[in-house]
Amino acid sequence: MSNDKKSDVVKIAAETDPELVATAFHEAGHAVAAVSLGRMIQKVSIIPARLPIGGQRLGACEFKKGRTKAAKDWLEDEVLILLAGMVAESHFTNKYCPRGAAQDLAAVRRLLATRAKNERQLERLERRMLDKAEHLLAASQLATAIRHVAQELVTQKTISGRAVRHFYDQAHL
Repeated sequence: MSNDKKSDVVKIAAETDPELVATAFHEAGHAVAAVSLGRMIQKVSIIPARLPIGGQRLGACEFKKGRTKAAKDWLEDEVLILLAGMVAESHFTNKYCPRGAAQDLAAVRRLLATRAKNERQLERLERRMLDKAEHLLAASQLATAIRHVAQELVTQKTISGRAVRHFYDQAHL
């Protein structure tokens, strides 16, 4: 499918189900940030599912074990990947959706609490990491890869980690 047709698919889907497209951008943000930080992706999906602990998830980005490159700071990479979903979604919707990213934000808070001595320091650290995620995804190649992954998710609902890697590599040519 050509890029123009894929863009049309996203436009049509946004008109009929903007939540679906927002979810696609959210999951694409996780996936592309993960690949850029050396994580390997198993698959990415925007198919809703019930959680075993109750509630529902709108999409998922599943990781493979291992890395393609060593992490400088494992915790920081994990936080950036968690925040990348909300940041990528906000680039599509023009606003943060903390309700939709509640599980991600709770995980970020748990991880960062291990480094903060008090609530004020934790809040500053959260803000700094959100700014860093914004900066990471502002790179034109990553934004392009996110857009392509999201478009593919809207049409296919689930894509492989290999497809994510392909879009990431294509954006870096």
